[in-house]
Amino acid sequence: MKIYNNILETIGNTPLVRLNKVTKDVKATVLAKVETTNPGNSIKDRMAVKMVEDAEKAGILKPGGTIIEGTSGNTGMGLALAAIIKGYKLICVLNDKQSKEKMDILRAVGAEVVVCPTAVEPTDPRSYYSVSRRLASEIPNSWYVNQYDNLSNRQAHYEQTGPEIWEQTEGKITHLVVGVGTGGTISGTGKYLKEKNPNIKIIGIDTYGSVFKKYKETGVFDENEIYPYITEGIGEDILPANVDFDVIDKFEKVTDKDAAVLTRKLAREEGIFVGNSAGSAIGGILQLKDEFKEDDIVVVIFHDHGSRYVGKIFNDEWMRERGFLDEELKTAGDLISSHKDEPLVSLYSEELLSHAIAKMRKFGISQIPVMKDNKFAGSLDDSHLFQLLIDNPELKDSPISSVMQAPFPIVKTSTSVEEVSKLINKNTHAVLVEMDNGKHHIITRYDIISSLS
Repeated sequence: MKIYNNILETIGNTPLVRLNKVTKDVKATVLAKVETTNPGNSIKDRMAVKMVEDAEKAGILKPGGTIIEGTSGNTGMGLALAAIIKGYKLICVLNDKQSKEKMDILRAVGAEVVVCPTAVEPTDPRSYYSVSRRLASEIPNSWYVNQYDNLSNRQAHYEQTGPEIWEQTEGKITHLVVGVGTGGTISGTGKYLKEKNPNIKIIGIDTYGSVFKKYKETGVFDENEIYPYITEGIGEDILPANVDFDVIDKFEKVTDKDAAVLTRKLAREEGIFVGNSAGSAIGGILQLKDEFKEDDIVVVIFHDHGSRYVGKIFNDEWMRERGFLDEELKTAGDLISSHKDEPLVSLYSEELLSHAIAKMRKFGISQIPVMKDNKFAGSLDDSHLFQLLIDNPELKDSPISSVMQAPFPIVKTSTSVEEVSKLINKNTHAVLVEMDNGKHHIITRYDIISSLS
């Protein structure tokens, strides 16, 4: 019988798949190394087990110990599998940018999950780097993995991923394209491939808000390059020890939007259901398409599975909120399509201003239509309300009718976006849309701006 003794033995030997539609405008042959067939559904299984086994050999991870790691989720899954088989406890520290699916999956396999804020400096005590180190110092018999600086990370790919790609392409690979986060995958794989053929080009995919590209090109760690971004799994605000800049020939930055859109295209046009960084990698290839020749063999690594992004990249509402869906919005009806099933929040003119404040706070809105005798009689805008209360705080106990502004204009669902835009100005902050069933919905300046993104 051909059987495996445990799930860890199934890691590796992932397929290489030709891309046909998404990269149709690229002259070269583009092959995807699809790492989702690993038991933890990501390439991180490889290095997670390697780091654990090396720590065991070094005597720094002892029986019954606790593994602690700051992770975007995928490394945590690989560590969870190793912890289950080898009998360790696992604590995963994630930043709040990571998808809920990643957090839920880690909890499902027995990991304790600690969530930290994203928008803080790496040295901030609240950052997931700092929290990971603190927990390791406080918990007896624990080991902090530190995948960023633990060189067993890139060694795993030197020993496994590189040889697999070389063998699968029969040594014909000309370019390797990899999204760079900890740097282990690109550095280990790239080092092996360059030892086989120094002419192979190693291309790192970066994201806007990350320091890698500028550092590679100038040697300068520019903090002005650092700002929040949405793409998961690639880019950094630090320089991990695992990133070997000598192995990487160049970096290419890809926008959050392109990464998200192309991730969805991979699912719909290639039938490959993978994660956010795969879209980034494809974006990089498309941006660099003029550099590839017809005889080139370009291998791109797809790190993880799309199931970890169902609530984000593969959710139309999430995409729409960020302006990532290329929808052609022509009418007022199109503008309200994302919230047409939600009731209109309104106030009655007899209510107090304090009620308006409470509703704005509860629903997170800035403009509210005001009703009288079941008709739209006025409106309230948060900037107008703010100025009134700054000048006279006692007004909060006054009726809305005493301070309300003019009612919002009302348009039909067929009214063009251009006409709606003309109605919204410094004095008119919103427009109401009358539906065929007599109900109304609101269009704000934010809705107009979002439609232009």
